[in-house]
Amino acid sequence: MTFSFSPLAFMKPELGAEFTGEGTHFAVFSAHAEKIELCLFSEDGQNEIARLALPHREGDIWSGYIEGLRPGTIYGYRAHGAYRPEEGLRFNPNKLLLDPYAKQLHGDLIWDDALYGYTVGDDNGDLSFDERDSAPFMMKSVVQDPAFDWDGDEAIRRPWTDTIIYEAHVRGMTMLHPDVPEHLRGTFMGMCADPILDHLTKLGITAIELLPIQSFVDDRYLVEKGLRNYWGYQPIGFFAPQPRFMSSKHITEFKTMVRRFHAAGIEVIMDVVYNHTAEGSELGPTLSYRGLDNLSYYRASPENPRHTFDTTGTGNTLNASHPMVLRMVLDSLRYWVGTMHIDGFRFDLASTLGRENPDFDREGTFFNAIRQDPILSGVKLIAEPWDIGSGGYQVGGFPPPFREWNDKYRDTTRCFWKQDGGQAADMAARFAGSSVQFNHSGRTASSSVNLLSAHDGFTLQDVVSYNEKHNEANGEDNRDGHSNNHAYNLGAEGPTDDEAINARRFLRVKNMIATLVFSQGVPMLLGGDELGNSQNGNNNAYCQDNEISWINWEQVNSGLIDFTRQVMALRKAHPALRQEQFLTGEDIVENIPDIAWFRQDGQPLEDGDWHDGERRLFGCYLSNIRDVAQFDVEEDKVFCVLNAGGDDTITLPQISGVTRWERIFDTSNRNDDGQDNQFSISETSMALFVPHQEPTE
Repeated sequence: MTFSFSPLAFMKPELGAEFTGEGTHFAVFSAHAEKIELCLFSEDGQNEIARLALPHREGDIWSGYIEGLRPGTIYGYRAHGAYRPEEGLRFNPNKLLLDPYAKQLHGDLIWDDALYGYTVGDDNGDLSFDERDSAPFMMKSVVQDPAFDWDGDEAIRRPWTDTIIYEAHVRGMTMLHPDVPEHLRGTFMGMCADPILDHLTKLGITAIELLPIQSFVDDRYLVEKGLRNYWGYQPIGFFAPQPRFMSSKHITEFKTMVRRFHAAGIEVIMDVVYNHTAEGSELGPTLSYRGLDNLSYYRASPENPRHTFDTTGTGNTLNASHPMVLRMVLDSLRYWVGTMHIDGFRFDLASTLGRENPDFDREGTFFNAIRQDPILSGVKLIAEPWDIGSGGYQVGGFPPPFREWNDKYRDTTRCFWKQDGGQAADMAARFAGSSVQFNHSGRTASSSVNLLSAHDGFTLQDVVSYNEKHNEANGEDNRDGHSNNHAYNLGAEGPTDDEAINARRFLRVKNMIATLVFSQGVPMLLGGDELGNSQNGNNNAYCQDNEISWINWEQVNSGLIDFTRQVMALRKAHPALRQEQFLTGEDIVENIPDIAWFRQDGQPLEDGDWHDGERRLFGCYLSNIRDVAQFDVEEDKVFCVLNAGGDDTITLPQISGVTRWERIFDTSNRNDDGQDNQFSISETSMALFVPHQEPTE
């Protein structure tokens, strides 16, 4: 078959390969290239069957249209231009390049020295020039047809106050599930299988946050050690789903998964990585962006453009302040929302996206672009509010409508229930929504995404089972991963047959989950924590695509599952536990505050009481009285007791309109009635009380 570009009567504004119904329009950005060639391949991707120079350039957009070219066509690019690495120019037409806008990828990356623009091992290092063709070792781009029957599917757009997030991995969630069909395990179709949806809906989850599903590569050093990039934080394509998560060649599987989650009432949030790519530093391979326009796509070192500027720890930093790179990021986000029906995003190392030459700026280009966008400003946006660069830790520093992962919440909750001294005041602040960090700039009390654990770090079971990390399987002599995990094994390192230790571990896990679910803010549960899942002490399982990371559904703690369902239901039943506005402690109406703190004797906690380093028990009264006053909704009052100390008693206060309290929940399963509002509180436990309601006849 002969391929040729048709007259440019079909100019389209979109970048990438766009099937028009009669042919395909190709467009790619490069500001510094001298020529861009489109390469077409055979159906198996093995043979290059045509090489055509894109005929049209307008500004920095190179484009062309081929009539009759259909979806399924496999293609790539080659970019011609200056090769002057000392100036940051690294064009090498011997290297086949992925389309940054590719909607699907074909084949796997096969690591070979031919993938590098320079000659590996040459005395001149990255200043040398490699003439080998990389195409035999490259994954390739595929033309896609966007048609799909969504069957009336629409975004859910659930309020943040009603949101409960579950962080999960497609393979980790499904590979060992006995009721997921074996051929679907590890795939999008397995992720939306009935057993998974049934588990999540019964648990009370309203949103699933998927670890990276945009296409990524396995690092060369991992492949050489027989490992894989499990987490997926090495992106190579921002529009294409990861091929290993598909059971067929059709990206409609991803759309089917989203549609099924929506039908179950569950929003889908994607963990996205726009801060760097898998091409690494200047010593990394040339796979796409580096070969198309290294100076535009990446931040260069201010001292020497030969080197990349790295605030991510991966070797490079995507230059999101460049107009066309910013456009690519925004186009990608809009694609996942508009075409793939995604409900929100969690931005990995989001501080990098806010860097402006090179400092973090909460009013920077990226954030302003998101905030003014009529589509993106309306979806769920979550920042991981740090990177490894100077000034990168920015918890509380992001503008609305962003929410943020709150690692201060994680650390304080672990330390409080570990019975560290001097934690009561900080625990109270976290329990009430971390207002010091987030109560500014018109932000709401749902700005904090509270977590106890996440993919990066110990699982919750390992927090109570190990004192030290055990990452030996990663092949880095246990040097990788965090060493300060605020963990305590309660007397035995790892699994034990000691029933007393196991009982104490179970209670501590319950206390932390209850604290998470009853706190103001948005709770996020790590997938498997509700099952008692362990990673055998590995707190950096990024390369463990195996039983270390996969959830073991055959060894689950059914009691913990039932407990988690119970606390989720209580959160949904009590608006006082999930309020939109920060609580002030002031009387909203006469003698009725929205929050108040109490000692064991029923008296209010004074400032000096919070400085008692031995205080491990306190009570918190919560009311949605502000909403009652403003919106005429039903009033809800609760009283929470957090006890990280020994057996004790607490006298619950007489709040206006409440003369008697009753216990409706206790992590220690205590349910005895109190006398004169005085209740016994078991050692290291949490309890929830509501106003007593006399039975009606």
